[in-house]
Amino acid sequence: MIAPRHPRQAARLQALRSYDILDTDPDRAFDEIVQLASQLCGTPISVVNLIDSSRQWFKAETGLGVRETPIESSICAHAILEDDFVEIPDTLADPRMADNPLCQAEPGLRFYAGALLRTSEGLPLGTLCVLDYERRELTDLQRTTLKVLAHQVMAQLELRKALHSGEILRKEIDHRAKNSLQSLASFARFQKRTYTSPEAQEALSSVLVRVDAMSRLHQQLYQSDEQNEVRLDTYVRTVCSHLEGLAPPGVRLEVTTAPLHVGAQQAVAIGTFLNEFVTNSYKHAFPEGRAGTVSVTLAQEGADMARLVCADDGVGMGETDTPQGSGLGMKIAQVVCLELNCDLSLQSTSQGLTATLAFDALPASA
Repeated sequence: MIAPRHPRQAARLQALRSYDILDTDPDRAFDEIVQLASQLCGTPISVVNLIDSSRQWFKAETGLGVRETPIESSICAHAILEDDFVEIPDTLADPRMADNPLCQAEPGLRFYAGALLRTSEGLPLGTLCVLDYERRELTDLQRTTLKVLAHQVMAQLELRKALHSGEILRKEIDHRAKNSLQSLASFARFQKRTYTSPEAQEALSSVLVRVDAMSRLHQQLYQSDEQNEVRLDTYVRTVCSHLEGLAPPGVRLEVTTAPLHVGAQQAVAIGTFLNEFVTNSYKHAFPEGRAGTVSVTLAQEGADMARLVCADDGVGMGETDTPQGSGLGMKIAQVVCLELNCDLSLQSTSQGLTATLAFDALPASA
């Protein structure tokens, strides 16, 4: 006997598809549940069975060896029409199953027990069921256990759905952030063509390097599994890869990093600081085509501290020279670092300028 359609079939199927679970790969969390159900109930077969419109699809199974069968032979399609738990001690004695080819076969499925998988709205998605080739009955403890495990299946489905919804939101935020940063960069480039005074050019160039730093940080965050944590060594190398292409002829950028993590807000300050120092060195440290090197060194110090040391071997500063750190970019970097409780120090000699940023860091294994 083929099971009739569920009275709320359209809503039920819509709910099932909202979990985006059909035809997904096997998942250890579900596999372990069916294995446990089979062992505790003493049956050779256990299945997480989801009832689609024309098939029953198995998210997890043990003892069956297939991932789906036609809806016409589904025992669970009958079960979802009943209460929260269905037990059939002898399928051939049940008029709904007596002509089912899966039950009539030799050996056939003679025993069935299923705990329904219901949404919070009460819509049945399928069952967590156990089956045997022999007639039998479950104990009260086994029935309770199967119901508890069915709740665990639904908890896994809800968790997976929540994570998927979060990823969709994250992608939407990513799209909007990219558009905003691109618009800001385009506006700054347009203004650079319009305003040609040295002061305006310097200010707009500073805006562009900060937008670039934010764009690269945003990409780093989006690709990371941890949305509020940044692999700083990767981020520093990404920023420096861009800055390397801006170096004047004869000037090299050398980068040395150790693996460590920081919070996203801290990475913004570090990226801004890095941009400001390197671009300032390019502009002021190597006049008249002088060759030289700008170095960036990121190192862990102790369990929870790190240092970023930026140095150049340029002309340095005499006693009466205006320090590069008094420029617009370095002043901004100092303010940002102060807000984040970072320690920034500058040291200048005739052999060049060194800036050291000390900050809290998470262990690389975090």
